[in-house]
Amino acid sequence: MKNTDVIIVRYDELALKSKNVRTRYEHILVRNLKSMLKAEGCNFSDITREMGRIFIHSEDPNALKSASKVFGVVSVSPAYTCEATLLSATSSSADIACDILKEGQSFAIRARRAGNHDFTSRDIGVACGDAVYEKMNRKIRVDLDDPDVEIFVEMRQDKGYVFTGSVKGVGGLPLGTQGKMVALVSGGIDSPVAAWLMMKRGCDIIPLYLNNDPFSDETTRQRAMDCIDVLQKWSPHKKMTIYEAPHGENLLAFLSNCNNRLNCVLCRRMMYRIAGEVMKMEDAHGIITGSSLGQVASQTSENMLAEMHGMEFPIYHPLIGLDKLEITNMARNIGTLEPSTKPATCCMAVPEYPSTAAKPGEVIEAEKLIDVRSLVEHMVNNIKKFTR
Repeated sequence: MKNTDVIIVRYDELALKSKNVRTRYEHILVRNLKSMLKAEGCNFSDITREMGRIFIHSEDPNALKSASKVFGVVSVSPAYTCEATLLSATSSSADIACDILKEGQSFAIRARRAGNHDFTSRDIGVACGDAVYEKMNRKIRVDLDDPDVEIFVEMRQDKGYVFTGSVKGVGGLPLGTQGKMVALVSGGIDSPVAAWLMMKRGCDIIPLYLNNDPFSDETTRQRAMDCIDVLQKWSPHKKMTIYEAPHGENLLAFLSNCNNRLNCVLCRRMMYRIAGEVMKMEDAHGIITGSSLGQVASQTSENMLAEMHGMEFPIYHPLIGLDKLEITNMARNIGTLEPSTKPATCCMAVPEYPSTAAKPGEVIEAEKLIDVRSLVEHMVNNIKKFTR
């Protein structure tokens, strides 16, 4: 039988939006689909929209997997196009059945209809079922509850589509519908997953890497850049703008002047400050972290309160309720686990016994011992901005 000639793309949350918002989101989704298909070398002739569906006109088998990786897509199905008539649908269903059904197996027709027709969904199911039954010489049986094979027939106003299954998509909202966020990316397992989850919610991300030199080395930086390269593959419609800020001088100031048990909390506050400056530069709307409650000493509820005390911008923690196994499994599926687990030097400024219950007051007092404004100015003046 000939190759499928169209991919049906389904979305979910977009259908709940108002008409104008939905239309705008659909246009962005189509743009992102085109970008992903082109980036991965897939052939397609066009992408069209109808109410509730997007259609990729392509016979390239690789296009299915590429489309499933676009944020906002909940499922995709390779389908055969037919005319919007019972005769055409029954003929296509019977032809498909010959390729996928074996003698003695059970089958079901799953039919649905959109538009104005002189037949119902039930009519489609009965007609296509009869055609399949006769085509297979009645050596198969119908089972609507637990069939061996399902054949789906979707009849729309001008065309019909026949297919045998679907591939799950990544879901979420189309990338670029929810503004920009600054994502703190360290190169560990957590932070790239956090960035990816906010991308899934429609946010374009601006990665920010804090370079701890001389308390870390190039292996740590390379791991972060490799993770950003993976995230970039999920965002083929535009190159990510990456920022890299010097952070080693801040760590040295903490070690030289402050209670070292507060180093991690002080470190985090300086990260937020420079991320806030990048927010202003990029007209972004918030900061993304890889914090997971209670996972490490610096991520207790008390410490997180102290870290964010006095910060005047939104800070998002998409991993906050997940455990390490859940995050690791996500990293594996996303593709960031391998680069984020390469050998690298850990930060050498982490104290042996870090505070797990820092108070905002004591953190504020500690910061009076260092020149916070000058340290932030140094980071801003020496920040690097680039793409890869």
